Amino acid sequence: MHLTSSASPAMSWQRLLARRRYPDQPQLHLVADTPVVRGAFVADYDRVVFSSAFRRLQRKTQVMPLPETDFVHTRLTHSLETACVGRSLGRLSGRRLMEADADLAAALPTLDQDFGDIVAAACLSHDIGNPPFGHSGEDAISAYFTSREAERFITGLSAAQQADLQHFEGNAAGFRVLTHTYPAHSTGTAGLGLTYAVLGAFTKYPRPSIVETKAQTGGTSEKKYGYFQCEKGRFRHVADELGLLPKGEEGAGFYHRHPLAFLVEAADDLCYRIIDFEDGLKLGLIDHNHGLKLLRCMLNDPPTRQASVQWHDWREELGYIRARLIGKLVDEISQRFAEHVPAMLTGQYDQPLVKELECWHELQEVQMLSVEKLYRSRPVLEIEAAGFEVLGGLLDAFLHATFDAQRSHRSRKLLDLLPMQYRALGPQAELPAYEQIVLLTDFIGGLSDQNALALYRTIKGIDLPKGF
Repeated sequence: MHLTSSASPAMSWQRLLARRRYPDQPQLHLVADTPVVRGAFVADYDRVVFSSAFRRLQRKTQVMPLPETDFVHTRLTHSLETACVGRSLGRLSGRRLMEADADLAAALPTLDQDFGDIVAAACLSHDIGNPPFGHSGEDAISAYFTSREAERFITGLSAAQQADLQHFEGNAAGFRVLTHTYPAHSTGTAGLGLTYAVLGAFTKYPRPSIVETKAQTGGTSEKKYGYFQCEKGRFRHVADELGLLPKGEEGAGFYHRHPLAFLVEAADDLCYRIIDFEDGLKLGLIDHNHGLKLLRCMLNDPPTRQASVQWHDWREELGYIRARLIGKLVDEISQRFAEHVPAMLTGQYDQPLVKELECWHELQEVQMLSVEKLYRSRPVLEIEAAGFEVLGGLLDAFLHATFDAQRSHRSRKLLDLLPMQYRALGPQAELPAYEQIVLLTDFIGGLSDQNALALYRTIKGIDLPKGF
């Protein structure tokens, strides 16, 4: 099996698996007798787990906003499950490459473990930049910056800076969470100080919000963007360190994906399609008989297979089928990944791996049912609609306070509610208007659903704080 093509420039695994930490932190050299308890990529996973941004995902919407039942997933449980699937996908994919290429296995003897650890850490953080109220939170922020109320704040910004705000993207906000350090609260590292390899695998969309190039192909890595203008130099540094291939003109900031980003995408696709569907069945929004039949069809057991378990409840069978189905699809995706690695390394493959699954049509039916019955259910729509008012209202209030040249009493009170790292004070006092606005989106995007709602009700005088 050949991992690169001599006819085209190619990425190399030696660079793509860089253990050095961003930005340019030296490797930790241990005394020879010191045991290595955990590798660099496992340490990345732990850094994400212990971050405040990750902890706040426990109260951010996955599907059902502000859920009242314990079994409905939040962003945090979704991220944990995606990381588990991603670890299995990475290790199995790496093992297949090693079995097919003895030279690769000899050069990189821990390839399978490294793949698993990198993909798991990237999966764990894949939603870390998502704002409150699910994907509608991104829409709410975008809608505010396209409204007449926001005109005075974005006039004078470049087209690319305006696009960052008017097409707000949680993936770009996530890259900022992982790499940005606020000067007023500097810890000596940038963001979480993750390895270049994990940052590369995390970035499913290695492009800015506007790409002035003819190199666009409509591939899966182009459908969104992965970093804001204020992180353009930062991402270019990551891409150069990893040896990512530029797409189009030099300097456009547009790159081919890190190959492991395809596995991160696949793990997310499997979890949100299948496990969101499971939530819909358990909530009674999707008929469980029809849902179970569809999942059994995807599992495609031979007619002669004998059941080894007797079910007392359809929910028990649902959990069993879901677990077996994800295991089956992980195996199939790892096969497709191994087949396409040579093309990924030369930038000639750019499609979602799940599209190549034998059960792709059934997965599409699962997705359509989820959209119709779950994502468009009345409780979801009502709270998402409220999210537009909450996020738009918070942005409007804090932007007016930030850019109030007179510093009225009301503006000062509102600014006092902002944590210091999100205010244009001290080291951040001279920031351009665009970066001051991004600071506010950092704050509002980082709120949990409940925190955003409570803050909105407080500043509007609807509710008063009930004490400490």
